[in-house]
Amino acid sequence: MEIRNLAIIAHVDHGKTKLTDALMRQTGMVTDEKVTMDSNALELERGITIYSKNTSIFYKDTKINIVDTPGHADFGSEVERVLRSIDSVILVVDAQEGPMPQTKFVLKKALELGLKPIVVINKIDKPAARPEWAHEKTIQLFMDLGANDQQMGFAVVYAIAKEGVAKLQLSDQSTDLVPLLETILKEVPFTSSEELQQEPLSMQVFNLGYDNFLGRLAIGRIYEGIIKVGGTIFVKKTSGETKQGKITKIFTFEGINKKEVPEASAGDIVMIAGLPDIYIGETICSDPKQNARPAISIDEPTISLNFLVNNSPFAGKEGKFITSRQIRERLEKELEVNVGLKIDFSFGECFKVYGRGELHIAILLENMRREGYELQVSQPQVIFKEENGTKLEPFEEVTLDIPNKTTGIVIEKLSKRKGVLADLRQEQNYTRLVFKIPTRGLLGYRNEFVTDTSGEGIICSQLVGFEPYAGEIERQVFGSMVSMVNGKALGFSLYNLQDRGSLYIQANTEVYEGMVIGNTAKGNDMTVNPIKGKQLTNMRSKSSDEAISLTPPFEITLERGLGIMKNDEYLEVTPQNIRLRKQFLTDIDRARAKRQK
Repeated sequence: MEIRNLAIIAHVDHGKTKLTDALMRQTGMVTDEKVTMDSNALELERGITIYSKNTSIFYKDTKINIVDTPGHADFGSEVERVLRSIDSVILVVDAQEGPMPQTKFVLKKALELGLKPIVVINKIDKPAARPEWAHEKTIQLFMDLGANDQQMGFAVVYAIAKEGVAKLQLSDQSTDLVPLLETILKEVPFTSSEELQQEPLSMQVFNLGYDNFLGRLAIGRIYEGIIKVGGTIFVKKTSGETKQGKITKIFTFEGINKKEVPEASAGDIVMIAGLPDIYIGETICSDPKQNARPAISIDEPTISLNFLVNNSPFAGKEGKFITSRQIRERLEKELEVNVGLKIDFSFGECFKVYGRGELHIAILLENMRREGYELQVSQPQVIFKEENGTKLEPFEEVTLDIPNKTTGIVIEKLSKRKGVLADLRQEQNYTRLVFKIPTRGLLGYRNEFVTDTSGEGIICSQLVGFEPYAGEIERQVFGSMVSMVNGKALGFSLYNLQDRGSLYIQANTEVYEGMVIGNTAKGNDMTVNPIKGKQLTNMRSKSSDEAISLTPPFEITLERGLGIMKNDEYLEVTPQNIRLRKQFLTDIDRARAKRQK
């Protein structure tokens, strides 16, 4: 049986997972309409793909291994490691939006590896769809990224992934995805042959899994040879060390299910058990003298922050895992599968975590709090580098689709944050802006952007590299409303405080001294008493019994908290609550710390 390996890559929300789901349904791999590749609880809640996943379909005596990849820039490491293990990619482009920043990022990686993509222009049924325009923009993107003549001759398929329809020409009549499947057989090279099976075993791991009974599982591509259950193999570490091991189980993919097999041959993507200390990027071979395959290279992290043990007055009330040892073990486990993450454990009780962006860190924190972990984190900081005496910082290309009436305020705010306008195009009621801006300038901006565009704007960013330091950045200055007492917040007190700024809590919320309960319009911090009640007297007055009206609070989520927190604050993360607090809880301690700076 012929085997073909491909990945589906695209910008976030352009239809990768919908296309994969439709391919599985039409080839009989799944029968339940509710089954989807996005099976993780966080993925279902947020509507985005976070982790790359494997599936396979069978069409005309050919096995097609498909890897569904994330579309968000913060999870680019998931895409980078997958592209090394496949032979072609399906690049999905939205017929209305055209190529977006992450389209450019994933396509650049694919072209560098010499892959020839198949372009799928998706969502052609949208009222505002512009498939011909999207096709032209995709050709332009290929040229900008330096595609060779062979790559420029890419095949184009038009699709409505949601309905499971594909066509080679817009005027064609189609009711299924057969045109896309035929294009895959025509364009994607097959990877299995008798010659490759005769070679010594060579396999590289690009993902990891875990099973309660089998332990760590390695997912990898067999480049040469045959791997068998019970066979002795050698693992080539990225450090150069060679270790011996034995394979206890081999699984291949059929739809979303795993099928146990006694052996697997060159060209296939398999999952193996029996190697408890295998890591991503390591080579599995049959001869210790064989050379390791080239290491999987991943782009560097751009932000860092500290993970600490929660020491607030409410510490230990909600979490099951609260000690530094437990947090350390969880972070070490995360390092095994999250290749875009780096962690420095040399600071004792504090762990310095390096990530690809605020969402990358927020997903890790959300997973930890759902597992019962309790901790606090510091404000995210951009990672600086120095080369030849020049201070460098990460820059990003930001694409914004915003209503025409909000163009002025968005350009003004991004310009203050050292953003440089690279492109401006008006289309009907929307304007597309492209900015080049330091990552520092983007930290904390997304909350302002949602407010400025009344929730109608779309913002996407892509790391473009490290460039010379852009200087100090002017930010919107606001102070914090800090509780001076412990107790339960009362509506009467919050009613009087809401005129001073935005509140983060509602009535009857438990607070403690040093907890941040809101922000103030002016730049200075304000110590307040949120538990102050109404003074009761025997005297009647017309105004004393007026009903109070509280404005709904600005609820703190992980992304919002990481964006609005200041450098003298911590974000307290527990299974049930997310709170902002000052690093020094009492007024006296904060004043003393300020004097010592």
